[in-house]
Amino acid sequence: MSYREEILFTNFSKERNGKETNGKHHDTLGDNHVATSIDTPLRKDAFELSDEQKIALIEDKFRDIMQVIGLDLNDDSLQGTPHRVAKMFVQEIFYGLNPANKPKISVFDNKFKYGEMLVEKNINMNSFCEHHFLPIVGKAHVAYISSGEVIGLSKINRIVDYFARRPQVQERLTVQIAAELKKVLKTADVAVVIDAKHMCVSCRGIKDESSTTITAEYSGKFKEKETREEFLKYLNL
Repeated sequence: MSYREEILFTNFSKERNGKETNGKHHDTLGDNHVATSIDTPLRKDAFELSDEQKIALIEDKFRDIMQVIGLDLNDDSLQGTPHRVAKMFVQEIFYGLNPANKPKISVFDNKFKYGEMLVEKNINMNSFCEHHFLPIVGKAHVAYISSGEVIGLSKINRIVDYFARRPQVQERLTVQIAAELKKVLKTADVAVVIDAKHMCVSCRGIKDESSTTITAEYSGKFKEKETREEFLKYLNL
């Protein structure tokens, strides 16, 4: 067995922190656990490599994956796939991992003295399940009640997209969006609802193509029944 083949083989049965991993254990954990923290789990050295270095490394490793499953990379259609996938991972679908890409958000005085809730609904949301790296596709619905400042409507969409563009758990994503809005707007009166379809449910495992998952985070006045019901009425939920 060559060194390269040995490295690939050990990926199927390797040790982590001195303990042998168990495939069935991780399958069960991945399907059952929700999230360990509001923060996306990242190593301390996550940003020591440049985007270009990450793309080069991922390209090489994804080429290995394609070869292991038996694809012929000499084929014209497949030759560029490792680079395309690596670039997509770093600069597109997982760009939200890098704090340098966080959208710059400006708030403005609420000069109109608008005191009711503002609702931005049906925000397109595209993310990836961190358990199987398959898409999560759906809609986010966001509301807040101003405490004196307001935010540009498109900035709400940008906040949703930034936190979605990383390997995610939907529950964590919902809380992250709400936490960021509370921080930016300096108000506790925030609500976030996400309704999404998980490809790890529809195209593998149970293969249920019709179900969706709804998560919600309410804080401040939205914990009050009347305010929450008003918000949900606008969403027809």
